[in-house]
Amino acid sequence: MDRPVRVLGVPMDLGADRRGVDMGPSAIRYAGLAETLADIGASCLDAGDVTVPRPEARDPDAGGPATGDAKFLAETETVSRRLADRVAGVVADGEFPLVLGGDHSVAIGSVGGVARDHRTGLLWFDAHGDYNTPTTTPSGNVHGMSLAALLGVGEFADTDWAPAPTVPEENVAIIGLREIDDGEREGLRESDVTAYTMSDVDARGVTTVVAEALDTVTDGTDGVHVSLDLDWLDPTEAPGVGTPVRGGVSYREAHAAMERVAARLTDAGMLRGFDLVEVNPILDQHNRTAELAVELAASALGKRIL
Repeated sequence: MDRPVRVLGVPMDLGADRRGVDMGPSAIRYAGLAETLADIGASCLDAGDVTVPRPEARDPDAGGPATGDAKFLAETETVSRRLADRVAGVVADGEFPLVLGGDHSVAIGSVGGVARDHRTGLLWFDAHGDYNTPTTTPSGNVHGMSLAALLGVGEFADTDWAPAPTVPEENVAIIGLREIDDGEREGLRESDVTAYTMSDVDARGVTTVVAEALDTVTDGTDGVHVSLDLDWLDPTEAPGVGTPVRGGVSYREAHAAMERVAARLTDAGMLRGFDLVEVNPILDQHNRTAELAVELAASALGKRIL
C-alpha cells in the first residue's frame, strides 16, 4: 500500500436485527489491525469512530428518503452522509479509507465518499444480495438494501443516497451469493450487476471468478472499492456474524481472493477504499472473526507469503 491507511470506525447496528455488530470496529482494532498493517509496511492512522445514533432513542418507523417497510431510514441516511463526507476527505488528502463496520449499511456512506468525483467499480463479497428495497424487503433491515440504495434502485432512485452514475451497475460485481430474497433475485436478474453464486465459485474456482469480476469492475473505471461482509465466509470460519449462511468460502479461498485483489488493484494503485463489515463480537468465538477480518485486510493490502 503506497498511501497511508486511514481507519474509520462506524459502530452502526441500525440496519440489522441482531444487536452487537456495533462493537465490530472495536473488535477488529483489538484483533491487531494497526500492528498487522504496520508489519506489511503500511502506515495506519486511526481517525476514530463516526457518530451513530442509538436505536433505543429512535423510532424505527420515523421515515426517510424512501417509503415502505424499512427501519431507521432517516438515521441511516444521516450516518451515510456523515461517513461519505469523512471518506471523501480521506481520499482528497491522498490517504486510503479502511472502513470498519458495523452492519453493511455503512457501505452506502463509504462507497458514496470514494465515488464522489470518480467513476468507481464496486466489488461486493457477500452471502446476500443486499439488493432489496423498502417495497421488497421481508425484514425491513437496511443492511439488506445497501447495494440497492447505492445504485438508486426502486424507491432509492432520484435520491441523494445513490452516487450513480459514478458507480455504474455494469461495473458492480457480487461474489459468493447463497441466500437471496425473491424480490431482490428478480431485481438482480433485471439489472446490469454481475452476480456470482457459491455454485459458480464451486464450479469454476474462486480465483477464476475473482479474476473475471475484477475485469468487470475495472472496465473504464478510475478505481475500485471493495466491500467485504464477513458472512461471505462459511460460519465454521467466521462464526461472529449476524446472518450466517452455511456453504460459504473457506479460509484459504478467502485469502486467495484477497491476494487477487492485491495483485490486480492494490499493486496498481486502483484500490480506492475497503470495508470490513458485519463482525459481531457477541456471537464470535474468542474474537476469531475479527482476527480473520484483520488477516483478510492485510492480504488485500499487499501481505505476501513470500
